[in-house]
Amino acid sequence: MRRRVFVRGLACGLAATGTGAALSGPLAGTATARPASASGSWQEVAAPAGQPAATLVSVAAAGPGLAWAVGAQGVYGRDEGTPLSLSWNGTAWSLDDVSHLAYTGGLRAVAVDPAGGAAWAVGTDSAGHDQLLTWDGTTWREAGFPGRGEAGTRLTDVAAGPDGRFWVSGRHGDRAGLLRGDGRTWRWCRPLPDPAAPTPYGVTVAPGGDVWVFGDIIARWDGTWTVVPRLPGLRAAVTGLLPVAHDDVWLTGYAYGPGGPPGKPPGIRLEHWDGTEWTSPGAPFGVGLLSGISGDDLGRPDLISGWNFWDQKRAHYLRWNGTAWVSERGPETPTAYLPEAITRIPGTDGGYWSVGTTSFSPFPPAQLRVERFG
Repeated sequence: MRRRVFVRGLACGLAATGTGAALSGPLAGTATARPASASGSWQEVAAPAGQPAATLVSVAAAGPGLAWAVGAQGVYGRDEGTPLSLSWNGTAWSLDDVSHLAYTGGLRAVAVDPAGGAAWAVGTDSAGHDQLLTWDGTTWREAGFPGRGEAGTRLTDVAAGPDGRFWVSGRHGDRAGLLRGDGRTWRWCRPLPDPAAPTPYGVTVAPGGDVWVFGDIIARWDGTWTVVPRLPGLRAAVTGLLPVAHDDVWLTGYAYGPGGPPGKPPGIRLEHWDGTEWTSPGAPFGVGLLSGISGDDLGRPDLISGWNFWDQKRAHYLRWNGTAWVSERGPETPTAYLPEAITRIPGTDGGYWSVGTTSFSPFPPAQLRVERFG
């Protein structure tokens, strides 16, 4: 997945320059008081240990008493590892038995319908084919979908809509597009109009029901496709998209920029689309990455998860105070914390889950880490 690729590249570079440890310096972000609208604090929540070199890359919550987090473990070098899934029962996180999944790429995404409780995930099997999985009440089971196992079919991300439908970004018939499901049947929507359009690696649903895909292409599906013009940038990646309205869209990511010495860290990407152009509103820190963005219960911008190169021993969250993004740090860790995904917890007063890994290296001792706000 895109974030794990980043971790590997960064780990190699930092090892080469000897800067893997947490750093301090003049570029360190300045903490800003939490807005009055946000009550509570970030706390670590115990997570069961996976095999060495483990990471969580996606999290979804149905409510305060039910959530899932997925990823991979045993990710050594070029080895993509094996599937990993945790479930939350309102009291503790526990490992799910997914030993029946003969996968080598882990699970890359999970989504849940808060109203109905149905959950779906995306993974890759040992033959390199992307798979769609459904939660049967105990574990994940593979489900059929059009194009399963065919060359030219890709599944990259999954999201739940407000109407109980699920959406999967990917590729079918060697054309980029969307797979739509109602929990029983799945079908592909019309592909993106440009046959050369790159495969989107993320999908999200706006409060009004419009579906957006993102990656090296940003596009909206409302029965027809509308592509939002944007230059992706050199060595850049989009990690999250929050569409509030057609002319109010937030984007997070990172970019390495051209050239640079070995170990050069990336710079964050935070952009806003107003229906005409993309602008960069600014952020409390600039060196590092932003790994995801979430809206409040009305879909308005609320919280961004990130990693500050100059403050690596804790997550660096950004909270929207109505006019600007301000700093909100997580608890300090013994080693490091790279948050890879964030999600709002329905049915709570501004609660959030944040998941990721404790090391930037694809080798041990990287382990799972979970934090909660509220």
